[in-house]
Amino acid sequence: MEVKHIKAIIIIALVAFIYSCARVPMTGRRQTKLLPESELVSMSLTAYSGFLDTSTVVSSGSYQNMVKSVGARISTAVEAYLMTTRDSVDVKNYDWEFNLVDDPTVNAWCMPGGKVVFYTGIMPICQNEAGVAVVMGHEIAHAVARHGNERMSQGLIQQLGGVALAVAISDKPAETQQLYNLAYGVGTTVGVMLPFSRKHESEADHIGLMFMAMAGYNPEEAPKFWERMSAQSSGARPPEFLSTHPNPDRRAENLKKLMPQAQKYYTDYLNKQKTSN
Repeated sequence: MEVKHIKAIIIIALVAFIYSCARVPMTGRRQTKLLPESELVSMSLTAYSGFLDTSTVVSSGSYQNMVKSVGARISTAVEAYLMTTRDSVDVKNYDWEFNLVDDPTVNAWCMPGGKVVFYTGIMPICQNEAGVAVVMGHEIAHAVARHGNERMSQGLIQQLGGVALAVAISDKPAETQQLYNLAYGVGTTVGVMLPFSRKHESEADHIGLMFMAMAGYNPEEAPKFWERMSAQSSGARPPEFLSTHPNPDRRAENLKKLMPQAQKYYTDYLNKQKTSN
C-alpha cells in the first residue's frame, strides 16, 4: 500500500475517532458525527428552498398560526437550555422557520439550521397546541441530536468507500447531496421520509418530551398524542419488529416512564411564570 493511501486512512480514522466522541445533548449517548454542521446547514437550505418551491405553503388559518407560535416557543426554550450546556455552538446560528404545507400525509420534519415543516395531514391528530408541541419537540430533537448527521456519516462510510471528507464534499458534491437527500428524505416522493432508526426515534421522543415541557406545554399530552396516532393507524401499520419506527403504543408507554423528569421541567416553567407575574 502506498504511503499516501496509508496517510489518508490514518486521517480518516482520526477524524472518525474525534467525531465519534460526540455526545447527544441530554441523553449523553456517543455518536458518530463526521460532517461539520455548517455543511449540513448549507445543504439543508438548498433542499428546503427546493421543497417549498414545489409545495403549497399554507399562509393563514388556525393551523398555520399554531405551528408558528408553538415553534417559536419551543425553539426559544431549546436555545435557552442549550446555552447552559456545551452544545450551544450547534444552534447559535440556527435561523428558525416554521411552515405548514397542504399535504394529507401524516408527517413533519426539522432540518439542520432550524427549518421545520408540518403537513396538514398531521394536524387533526395533533388536535391542539399541546399536540403540535409533542411533534414539534420531537422533530426539533432530531435536529439538535444531529441524527441526520449521524445517519449521513454512516452513509458516507458505506457508500463512498472511506473517501476523505474534504474530498467527498468538494470533489463529489452530487454524491454528497444525494446522501443528504436520503438522510433527510428531501427530493424523494413528497411526504415520504427515509425513516430514522428505532434508536433515533426513541431518543427524539425522550428529548422532545423534555423540550415541550421546558416550553410550558404539559408533557402528559405526549402519550395521548401517540395513543391517537395508534388509533389512526390501526390496521395499517406493520408489526413493530418489521418497522424501524417504534409501535405508537410502545412509544406512549415509554413516554409515561419519562414523565417524572419532564414534569420537573414543566413545574420549573410554571414557577418562573408565577415569579415573572
